[in-house]
Amino acid sequence: MDQFNKDINNFWDQLSGPEIWTLIGKGFLKIILIIIIAAVAIKVGKKVIDKVFMSRQRGPFRITERRENTLKKLLHNVLTYTVYFTAFIMILDEGLGLAIGPLLAGAGVAGLAIGFGAQNLVRDIISGFFIIFEDQFSVGDYIFTSNVEGTVEEIGIRTTKIKSWTGEQHILPNGNVTQVTNYSIHNGLAVVDINIPYESDFESAEKIIEKMAIELPDKYNEIIGTPEVIGVQTLELSHFVMRVITETLPADQWAGARIVRREVKERLYREGIQIPSPRLVMYTRNESPTALEVDGEKKKLQERNED
Repeated sequence: MDQFNKDINNFWDQLSGPEIWTLIGKGFLKIILIIIIAAVAIKVGKKVIDKVFMSRQRGPFRITERRENTLKKLLHNVLTYTVYFTAFIMILDEGLGLAIGPLLAGAGVAGLAIGFGAQNLVRDIISGFFIIFEDQFSVGDYIFTSNVEGTVEEIGIRTTKIKSWTGEQHILPNGNVTQVTNYSIHNGLAVVDINIPYESDFESAEKIIEKMAIELPDKYNEIIGTPEVIGVQTLELSHFVMRVITETLPADQWAGARIVRREVKERLYREGIQIPSPRLVMYTRNESPTALEVDGEKKKLQERNED
Protein backbone atom coordinates (compact mmCIF):
# COMPACT_ATOMS: atom_id res chain seq x y z
CA MET A 1 0.00 0.00 0.00
CA ASP A 2 2.83 2.39 0.86
CA GLN A 3 4.52 1.59 -2.45
CA PHE A 4 1.32 2.34 -4.34
CA ASN A 5 1.00 5.71 -2.59
CA LYS A 6 4.61 6.49 -3.43
CA ASP A 7 4.00 5.69 -7.09
CA ILE A 8 0.92 7.92 -7.11
CA ASN A 9 2.85 10.76 -5.51
CA ASN A 10 5.73 10.39 -7.96
CA PHE A 11 3.34 10.42 -10.89
CA TRP A 12 1.60 13.51 -9.55
CA ASP A 13 4.91 15.26 -9.01
CA GLN A 14 5.93 14.53 -12.60
CA LEU A 15 2.53 15.61 -13.93
CA SER A 16 2.54 18.86 -11.99
CA GLY A 17 6.22 19.60 -12.63
CA PRO A 18 7.36 22.10 -15.27
CA GLU A 19 9.42 19.58 -17.25
CA ILE A 20 6.53 17.60 -18.68
CA TRP A 21 4.52 20.69 -19.55
CA THR A 22 7.55 22.21 -21.22
CA LEU A 23 7.97 19.03 -23.26
CA ILE A 24 4.25 18.98 -24.20
CA GLY A 25 4.39 22.66 -25.14
CA LYS A 26 7.43 22.15 -27.35
CA GLY A 27 5.79 19.18 -29.06
CA PHE A 28 2.58 21.14 -29.62
CA LEU A 29 4.50 24.07 -31.09
CA LYS A 30 6.42 21.71 -33.37
CA ILE A 31 3.16 20.19 -34.61
CA ILE A 32 1.69 23.62 -35.32
CA LEU A 33 4.89 24.68 -37.07
CA ILE A 34 4.95 21.53 -39.24
CA ILE A 35 1.31 22.08 -40.26
CA ILE A 36 2.02 25.71 -41.19
CA ILE A 37 5.11 24.76 -43.18
CA ALA A 38 3.16 22.03 -44.99
CA ALA A 39 0.36 24.46 -45.93
CA VAL A 40 2.88 27.04 -47.19
CA ALA A 41 4.79 24.37 -49.11
CA ILE A 42 1.60 23.22 -50.87
CA LYS A 43 0.61 26.77 -51.76
CA VAL A 44 4.06 27.70 -53.04
CA GLY A 45 4.43 24.40 -54.87
CA LYS A 46 1.14 24.88 -56.74
CA LYS A 47 2.22 28.37 -57.81
CA VAL A 48 5.56 26.99 -59.04
CA ILE A 49 3.74 24.30 -61.05
CA ASP A 50 1.45 26.92 -62.62
CA LYS A 51 4.43 29.12 -63.54
CA VAL A 52 6.24 26.17 -65.10
CA PHE A 53 3.28 25.50 -67.38
CA MET A 54 3.00 29.20 -68.23
CA SER A 55 6.67 29.30 -69.21
CA ARG A 56 6.20 26.21 -71.40
CA GLN A 57 3.53 28.08 -73.38
CA ARG A 58 6.19 30.55 -74.49
CA GLY A 59 8.81 27.88 -75.14
CA PRO A 60 9.40 25.67 -78.17
CA PHE A 61 7.66 22.64 -76.60
CA ARG A 62 3.93 23.26 -76.24
CA ILE A 63 1.02 21.09 -75.20
CA THR A 64 -2.69 21.51 -75.74
CA GLU A 65 -4.77 23.40 -73.19
CA ARG A 66 -6.83 20.33 -72.25
CA ARG A 67 -3.63 18.33 -71.69
CA GLU A 68 -2.14 21.16 -69.64
CA ASN A 69 -5.16 21.39 -67.33
CA THR A 70 -5.05 17.63 -66.74
CA LEU A 71 -1.35 17.54 -65.88
CA LYS A 72 -1.59 20.58 -63.61
CA LYS A 73 -4.40 19.07 -61.54
CA LEU A 74 -2.56 15.75 -61.36
CA LEU A 75 0.70 17.40 -60.17
CA HIS A 76 -1.27 19.43 -57.63
CA ASN A 77 -2.72 16.19 -56.21
CA VAL A 78 0.66 14.45 -56.12
CA LEU A 79 2.23 17.46 -54.37
CA THR A 80 -0.57 17.59 -51.79
CA TYR A 81 -0.38 13.87 -50.99
CA THR A 82 3.43 13.94 -50.73
CA VAL A 83 3.56 16.99 -48.43
CA TYR A 84 0.79 15.69 -46.19
CA PHE A 85 2.47 12.29 -45.85
CA THR A 86 5.83 13.91 -45.05
CA ALA A 87 4.17 16.22 -42.51
CA PHE A 88 2.47 13.25 -40.84
CA ILE A 89 5.79 11.43 -40.47
CA MET A 90 7.44 14.55 -39.05
CA ILE A 91 4.62 15.03 -36.52
CA LEU A 92 5.07 11.48 -35.30
CA ASP A 93 8.84 11.94 -35.04
CA GLU A 94 9.30 15.52 -33.86
CA GLY A 95 5.94 16.31 -32.27
CA LEU A 96 5.10 13.06 -30.51
CA GLY A 97 8.62 11.67 -30.15
CA LEU A 98 7.85 8.27 -31.66
CA ALA A 99 10.61 6.17 -33.21
CA ILE A 100 9.98 6.27 -36.95
CA GLY A 101 12.47 3.56 -37.98
CA PRO A 102 10.74 0.59 -36.34
CA LEU A 103 7.36 2.08 -37.28
CA LEU A 104 8.29 2.27 -40.97
CA ALA A 105 9.75 -1.25 -40.88
CA GLY A 106 6.54 -2.56 -39.39
CA ALA A 107 4.53 -0.56 -41.89
CA GLY A 108 6.52 -2.17 -44.71
CA VAL A 109 5.66 -5.67 -43.52
CA ALA A 110 2.06 -4.70 -42.89
CA GLY A 111 1.90 -2.96 -46.26
CA LEU A 112 3.01 -6.15 -47.98
CA ALA A 113 0.18 -8.02 -46.32
CA ILE A 114 -2.34 -5.27 -46.99
CA GLY A 115 -1.22 -5.03 -50.61
CA PHE A 116 -2.81 -8.37 -51.41
CA GLY A 117 -6.14 -6.98 -50.25
CA ALA A 118 -5.66 -3.61 -51.93
CA GLN A 119 -5.69 -4.85 -55.50
CA ASN A 120 -8.49 -2.44 -56.46
CA LEU A 121 -6.45 0.49 -55.18
CA VAL A 122 -3.43 -0.58 -57.22
CA ARG A 123 -5.66 -1.11 -60.27
CA ASP A 124 -7.13 2.40 -59.91
CA ILE A 125 -3.68 3.99 -59.71
CA ILE A 126 -2.34 2.07 -62.72
CA SER A 127 -5.50 2.82 -64.74
CA GLY A 128 -5.18 6.52 -63.89
CA PHE A 129 -1.61 6.49 -65.16
CA PHE A 130 -2.66 4.96 -68.49
CA ILE A 131 -5.60 7.38 -68.84
CA ILE A 132 -3.16 10.30 -68.67
CA PHE A 133 -0.31 8.65 -70.58
CA GLU A 134 -2.56 7.58 -73.49
CA ASP A 135 -4.53 10.87 -73.39
CA GLN A 136 -7.86 9.04 -73.36
CA PHE A 137 -9.53 12.21 -72.04
CA SER A 138 -8.49 15.39 -70.28
CA VAL A 139 -9.93 17.96 -67.90
CA GLY A 140 -12.69 19.89 -69.67
CA ASP A 141 -13.62 17.08 -72.08
CA TYR A 142 -17.24 15.97 -72.41
CA ILE A 143 -17.30 12.17 -72.15
CA PHE A 144 -19.54 9.19 -71.55
CA THR A 145 -18.22 6.30 -69.47
CA SER A 146 -19.59 3.79 -66.95
CA ASN A 147 -23.17 5.05 -67.53
CA VAL A 148 -22.04 8.57 -66.60
CA GLU A 149 -22.05 11.49 -69.02
CA GLY A 150 -20.63 14.93 -68.34
CA THR A 151 -17.60 17.22 -68.24
CA VAL A 152 -14.34 15.99 -66.68
CA GLU A 153 -13.45 18.22 -63.73
CA GLU A 154 -10.43 16.38 -62.35
CA ILE A 155 -8.31 13.30 -63.04
CA GLY A 156 -6.65 12.18 -59.83
CA ILE A 157 -4.29 9.38 -58.93
CA ARG A 158 -7.16 7.11 -57.91
CA THR A 159 -10.44 8.70 -59.06
CA THR A 160 -11.91 10.82 -61.84
CA LYS A 161 -14.53 13.52 -61.16
CA ILE A 162 -17.21 14.10 -63.79
CA LYS A 163 -19.87 16.83 -63.61
CA SER A 164 -23.11 16.08 -65.45
CA TRP A 165 -24.94 18.81 -67.36
CA THR A 166 -27.60 18.91 -64.61
CA GLY A 167 -24.98 19.73 -61.95
CA GLU A 168 -24.32 16.39 -60.23
CA GLN A 169 -20.72 15.42 -59.61
CA HIS A 170 -19.83 11.76 -60.21
CA ILE A 171 -16.65 10.30 -58.71
CA LEU A 172 -15.47 7.19 -60.53
CA PRO A 173 -12.55 4.95 -59.57
CA ASN A 174 -10.10 4.95 -62.46
CA GLY A 175 -10.28 1.18 -62.59
CA ASN A 176 -13.98 1.41 -63.56
CA VAL A 177 -13.21 3.58 -66.59
CA THR A 178 -13.06 0.74 -69.11
CA GLN A 179 -14.76 2.20 -72.19
CA VAL A 180 -14.89 5.93 -72.95
CA THR A 181 -16.77 7.96 -75.55
CA ASN A 182 -15.07 11.35 -75.89
CA TYR A 183 -17.16 14.04 -77.60
CA SER A 184 -14.47 16.74 -77.34
CA ILE A 185 -11.80 15.35 -79.67
CA HIS A 186 -13.35 15.82 -83.13
CA ASN A 187 -16.01 18.07 -84.59
CA GLY A 188 -19.59 16.94 -84.04
CA LEU A 189 -22.35 16.30 -86.57
CA ALA A 190 -25.86 17.59 -85.90
CA VAL A 191 -28.62 15.55 -87.56
CA VAL A 192 -32.07 17.14 -87.82
CA ASP A 193 -35.21 15.54 -89.30
CA ILE A 194 -37.91 17.96 -90.50
CA ASN A 195 -41.52 16.92 -91.18
CA ILE A 196 -42.98 18.48 -94.32
CA PRO A 197 -46.68 17.94 -95.28
CA TYR A 198 -47.42 16.26 -98.62
CA GLU A 199 -49.37 19.37 -99.67
CA SER A 200 -46.08 21.30 -99.83
CA ASP A 201 -43.64 21.00 -102.70
CA PHE A 202 -40.36 19.29 -101.88
CA GLU A 203 -38.26 21.51 -104.14
CA SER A 204 -39.73 24.68 -102.65
CA ALA A 205 -39.09 23.51 -99.10
CA GLU A 206 -35.57 22.44 -100.04
CA LYS A 207 -34.73 25.83 -101.56
CA ILE A 208 -36.09 27.64 -98.48
CA ILE A 209 -33.96 25.55 -96.12
CA GLU A 210 -30.82 25.84 -98.28
CA LYS A 211 -31.21 29.61 -98.44
CA MET A 212 -31.58 29.74 -94.67
CA ALA A 213 -28.61 27.38 -94.13
CA ILE A 214 -26.16 29.75 -95.83
CA GLU A 215 -26.75 32.34 -93.10
CA LEU A 216 -26.18 30.05 -90.09
CA PRO A 217 -22.33 29.78 -89.96
CA ASP A 218 -22.01 33.59 -89.72
CA LYS A 219 -24.84 33.79 -87.22
CA TYR A 220 -23.80 31.08 -84.73
CA ASN A 221 -20.33 30.12 -83.51
CA GLU A 222 -21.36 26.52 -82.80
CA ILE A 223 -21.98 25.78 -86.49
CA ILE A 224 -18.83 25.41 -88.62
CA GLY A 225 -19.96 24.46 -92.11
CA THR A 226 -23.08 25.26 -94.09
CA PRO A 227 -25.91 22.84 -93.22
CA GLU A 228 -26.64 20.37 -96.01
CA VAL A 229 -30.03 19.01 -97.07
CA ILE A 230 -29.54 15.27 -97.55
CA GLY A 231 -33.01 14.62 -98.99
CA VAL A 232 -36.14 12.69 -98.06
CA GLN A 233 -35.37 10.32 -95.20
CA THR A 234 -38.74 8.55 -94.76
CA LEU A 235 -42.34 8.71 -96.04
CA GLU A 236 -45.00 8.84 -93.33
CA LEU A 237 -48.80 8.78 -93.49
CA SER A 238 -49.36 12.54 -93.62
CA HIS A 239 -45.87 13.92 -94.31
CA PHE A 240 -42.40 13.17 -95.57
CA VAL A 241 -39.24 13.61 -93.48
CA MET A 242 -36.43 15.79 -94.79
CA ARG A 243 -33.00 15.32 -93.19
CA VAL A 244 -30.52 18.16 -92.65
CA ILE A 245 -26.97 17.70 -91.30
CA THR A 246 -24.35 20.22 -90.24
CA GLU A 247 -20.85 20.13 -88.79
CA THR A 248 -20.38 21.72 -85.37
CA LEU A 249 -17.65 22.37 -82.85
CA PRO A 250 -16.72 19.43 -80.59
CA ALA A 251 -19.50 18.57 -78.11
CA ASP A 252 -21.80 21.21 -79.69
CA GLN A 253 -23.79 18.87 -81.93
CA TRP A 254 -26.82 19.02 -79.63
CA ALA A 255 -26.76 22.81 -79.52
CA GLY A 256 -26.32 22.89 -83.30
CA ALA A 257 -29.35 20.62 -83.78
CA ARG A 258 -31.50 22.90 -81.62
CA ILE A 259 -30.36 25.95 -83.59
CA VAL A 260 -31.22 24.32 -86.94
CA ARG A 261 -34.67 23.23 -85.71
CA ARG A 262 -35.51 26.72 -84.49
CA GLU A 263 -34.32 28.46 -87.65
CA VAL A 264 -36.06 25.97 -89.97
CA LYS A 265 -39.31 26.26 -88.06
CA GLU A 266 -39.30 30.07 -88.20
CA ARG A 267 -38.33 30.19 -91.88
CA LEU A 268 -40.90 27.61 -93.00
CA TYR A 269 -43.69 29.35 -91.09
CA ARG A 270 -42.67 32.64 -92.67
CA GLU A 271 -42.87 31.10 -96.14
CA GLY A 272 -46.29 29.59 -95.49
CA ILE A 273 -45.25 25.95 -94.99
CA GLN A 274 -46.92 24.57 -91.86
CA ILE A 275 -45.48 21.75 -89.80
CA PRO A 276 -47.92 18.81 -90.14
CA SER A 277 -50.03 18.06 -87.10
CA PRO A 278 -52.42 15.15 -86.36
CA ARG A 279 -56.00 15.71 -87.56
CA LEU A 280 -59.19 14.24 -86.14
CA VAL A 281 -62.34 13.76 -88.28
CA MET A 282 -65.58 13.03 -86.42
CA TYR A 283 -68.85 11.59 -87.86
CA THR A 284 -72.31 11.26 -86.30
CA ARG A 285 -74.30 8.04 -86.43
CA ASN A 286 -77.06 9.39 -88.62
CA GLU A 287 -74.84 11.03 -91.17
CA SER A 288 -72.44 9.43 -93.57
CA PRO A 289 -69.09 10.98 -94.50
CA THR A 290 -70.51 11.71 -98.01
CA ALA A 291 -73.47 13.59 -96.59
CA LEU A 292 -71.19 15.63 -94.39
CA GLU A 293 -69.01 16.55 -97.34
CA VAL A 294 -72.09 17.59 -99.37
CA ASP A 295 -73.42 19.70 -96.51
CA GLY A 296 -70.02 21.26 -96.14
CA GLU A 297 -69.89 22.18 -99.82
CA LYS A 298 -73.39 23.69 -99.63
CA LYS A 299 -72.38 25.85 -96.69
CA LYS A 300 -69.30 27.06 -98.55
CA LEU A 301 -71.42 27.96 -101.62
CA GLN A 302 -73.92 29.83 -99.45
CA GLU A 303 -71.11 31.79 -97.80
CA ARG A 304 -69.64 32.69 -101.19
CA ASN A 305 -73.02 33.83 -102.51
CA GLU A 306 -73.59 35.96 -99.45
CA ASP A 307 -70.21 37.59 -99.95
